[in-house]
Amino acid sequence: MLVSDRGGVVMAGSGTAHMRNTVDAVLTVRDLTVEFRVAKDKIVKAVSGLSFDVIRGETLAIVGESGCGKTTLARAVLQLPPPNSGEVVLDGTDLTLLPKENLRSARTSMQMIFQDPISSLDPRMTVHQLIDEPLEIWGRGTRAERDERINNLLNNVGLEPELVLNRRSYEFSGGQCQRISIARALALDPRMLICDEPVSALDVSIQAQILNLLQDMKDQFGLTMVFISHDLAVVKAVSNRVMVMYLGKICEVAAPDALYSKPAHHYTKALLDSVPIADPTRQRKTELLQGEPPSPMNPPSGCRFRTRCHAASVRCAEQEPQLQEVAPGQFVACHHPIV
Repeated sequence: MLVSDRGGVVMAGSGTAHMRNTVDAVLTVRDLTVEFRVAKDKIVKAVSGLSFDVIRGETLAIVGESGCGKTTLARAVLQLPPPNSGEVVLDGTDLTLLPKENLRSARTSMQMIFQDPISSLDPRMTVHQLIDEPLEIWGRGTRAERDERINNLLNNVGLEPELVLNRRSYEFSGGQCQRISIARALALDPRMLICDEPVSALDVSIQAQILNLLQDMKDQFGLTMVFISHDLAVVKAVSNRVMVMYLGKICEVAAPDALYSKPAHHYTKALLDSVPIADPTRQRKTELLQGEPPSPMNPPSGCRFRTRCHAASVRCAEQEPQLQEVAPGQFVACHHPIV
């Protein structure tokens, strides 16, 4: 246990060796902890003492299998709901300390694109109403200026305004709904987009189009992105930095090329080994995971991955590994990293 500067007790987490502590950081998260009480004596430890930063113009990808805490982390950054403890600093302002009205205003700088594009859009509202709502709430421009803004946003995401403005979400495909969601997210000129598995619910043929669109929007509007996914092939194509999570902790942080060519954590290697190769003649040595992830209500002591790791030792059960640099820009939380 460690004592925070607020006088409370925080978890050691996976350390902060990977933090860059630069003035160019748009988002800095320190010792973030999110827990949910599901019964009188049962607490789900979804995110445990996690720290990371995102540099201006960067795309940070967060990967891990279902249930590792990726979406919970994203929602905690947006204070939906607020974390149990920790700091979320956006452009120098700690969102966890803001009064409700100030927090509401600060949220306009961060927007989220959700996993299911169809259910994230109100089926009772037209496309015009969906995109106009945030502009109207925040009083951005006159009626004519807002209409022009809506038309421009729809054109930017590849939709013809005259064909879609008066239609509702259930009249569109999943890919079209995701384009509308992107246009809505961009309406208030955010500095950061948090994309929660934005292509996982779409056909493979549409995924590349949406990924290319997100990259175009990032370049056009100067956005910083947090991209959540369980698809490692997708992550490699969109990210500048990758953060691997397991059961609410960070396993490894590295640039995508380094992570894919030489993973240092046994969990990262197992994830990469699970990605199929489109070459039946190519042979490779794989590291398969055994069993299921432990319950987040009762995580293992020490390293949370040790119960499924073939390299685990007594030290792994007694001492939680902290992130250490094993190569330039590559950090791993493991007592026995792959070398």
